[in-house]
Amino acid sequence: MAEQLKGIAASNGVAIAYAFLLEQPALNVQERAVSDVKREISRFQKAQKKAKRELETIRKKAFVQQGEENAEIFSAHILVLEDPEVIDAVESKIKEDGVNASFALQEVSTMYIKMFEDMGNTYMQARVTDIKDVSQRLLLHLAEVENTSLSAIDEETIVISHDLTPSDIAQLDRQYTLGFVTNIGGRTSHSAIMARSLEIPAVVGTEAITSIVKNGDLIIVDGTNGEVVINPDESTLNIFRERQRVLSAENAKQKRLIGLPSVTEDGATVELSANIGVPDDIKGVLENDADGIGLYRTEFLYMGRNRFPEEEEQFDAYRTVVEQMNGAPVLIRTLDVGGDKKLPYLDLPEELNPLLGFRAIRLCLEKTDMFRTQLRALLRASHYGNLKIMFPMVATLEELREAKTLVEEEKKRLTDEGHSIDERVSVGIMVETPSTAVAATSFAKEVDFFSIGTNDLVQYTLAADRTNERVSPLYQPYHPAVLQLIKNVIEASHAEGKWTGMCGEMAGEETAIPLLVGMGLDEFSMSAASILPARSLIRTFHSKDARALAERALLCGTADEVKEMVHSYPK
Repeated sequence: MAEQLKGIAASNGVAIAYAFLLEQPALNVQERAVSDVKREISRFQKAQKKAKRELETIRKKAFVQQGEENAEIFSAHILVLEDPEVIDAVESKIKEDGVNASFALQEVSTMYIKMFEDMGNTYMQARVTDIKDVSQRLLLHLAEVENTSLSAIDEETIVISHDLTPSDIAQLDRQYTLGFVTNIGGRTSHSAIMARSLEIPAVVGTEAITSIVKNGDLIIVDGTNGEVVINPDESTLNIFRERQRVLSAENAKQKRLIGLPSVTEDGATVELSANIGVPDDIKGVLENDADGIGLYRTEFLYMGRNRFPEEEEQFDAYRTVVEQMNGAPVLIRTLDVGGDKKLPYLDLPEELNPLLGFRAIRLCLEKTDMFRTQLRALLRASHYGNLKIMFPMVATLEELREAKTLVEEEKKRLTDEGHSIDERVSVGIMVETPSTAVAATSFAKEVDFFSIGTNDLVQYTLAADRTNERVSPLYQPYHPAVLQLIKNVIEASHAEGKWTGMCGEMAGEETAIPLLVGMGLDEFSMSAASILPARSLIRTFHSKDARALAERALLCGTADEVKEMVHSYPK
């Protein structure tokens, strides 16, 4: 009999196939005394080496199939695997307590997991996931148990699991894995983000899928609506096959928009740009006909290595991107680390609230040698295309002025050294803090543009960590307070003859686009795969209707009222 579950819509699309139930081997780790301590430490070291070889193989596969941003997750896993504090703690426990390596590893990893979970911030939660993944891999090797290999799947399936780690997802073959469903997770979890990068339908957070589904059950995954159907009848199958047909036709229709402007029915034009992490992402940007790049996350140049990138290396990366974009705008965000993004070679103290701490522009204005190197590379690359510099996490005018002073100083030095640069290169800021959004009128007089980073702006405005499941209902991009801040920023920029873009996830959401067009947002930056769907939507409504919609939304009292109004608004 058919059964239906609701979960969180993590990655759009509809998939129909038989279930592959991913069940990790049960490891009953118990304390055992060992007589040969050296031999036990050797076993642990061999397991480490084997795990590292596996992770390097997985990282290479992820790089080819999913891009460098997702591949860097496994660089982080290798760093955990080689962390001297963890290694020393395990080996010390084996020596001093005379216990088996599996027990020592489990005790140490449990200690770190509890410590990081108690800190309750985004970065530490990500570390918990990494430690669990790496320790499970090591425990399997120590027990000489084969890990379930998703890479061995050779027929079309829907993967069903309690959760999927980044290592699991990196093994998925898109030819055979048509979708997946998990018990836990949210829209911003690793599994959801990677599913969207692979463009396979996914539903997460169903709570009970693994206790209901058996291997071989027929499964429907609707990643657009967060629905899962188990063993559907023929009538239900036909309904979802029709959804697949409609989606396929819509995708084909959207492809025909390549080369056309992103314009409303009454002629109002906006720019649709793409977010990228590395130069290799340009392929998707060009294939999806983006108008430019609205966010180049430069921190990925700094990750997965043991030293800062040199000026020449950065210059080559930035120049490659601006040249390939053939004069289209490229907004490059200066280094945004700290908070939930750490560099192993940048010795920073742990903080109780790292997302509110020493990060982004705050870090760069203290580590000025590092910052000047990046600014020099950016300014040199500006000669080769339409490059714009964007500072992240600016909260005060003093920060903006200090950063602009460094830009001007490096311009002069480069010119004196004989380098060609664009003297008029645009300089803007990310609007991610309520202070900047509220004081946008003052900031607009001193910047060339704004780019609203809604991921942080929403969580700071509502004091709700977007990765904390206990407060996730409070993370509401459509809350009227957030919408009012966005409107304030756009109006402030326009009053000074400047423009405003948005590079947070909200920019590519179907519900948000009419509202943002109505508020006068000039540029939308999103994942490359979202460009054509967004263009298709924009061409279905009038800008005057969008303005009326936005005005009504700003009078609503709750986020739910806003969403209900948008969804019921006549197209």
